Amino acid sequence: MTHQPPSEQPFFSAVVVDALRPGARSAVSPGGTGKPNDRLRVIWLGRTRVPGIEAGVRLRLKGMVTRVDGLPAMFNPRYEILSRQEHL
Repeated sequence: MTHQPPSEQPFFSAVVVDALRPGARSAVSPGGTGKPNDRLRVIWLGRTRVPGIEAGVRLRLKGMVTRVDGLPAMFNPRYEILSRQEHL
């Protein structure tokens, strides 16, 4: 997740890993290189946080996909929280 400094336009960004796709592996390999098809950058403009969006949350997203810095990205998507990890 990324937060902008107060001097810049606010946005909230997270990279979502597709863990449900058959055959999907970790988004980052041991060598540190990511596989773009397993990741999606999600960006909410005009916000510094999005309620319920945090590490470990399973989401369903709906929106138009584009590319930002070579990574598939979705701006201001509709989202549904499917489940959360329990914190012990």
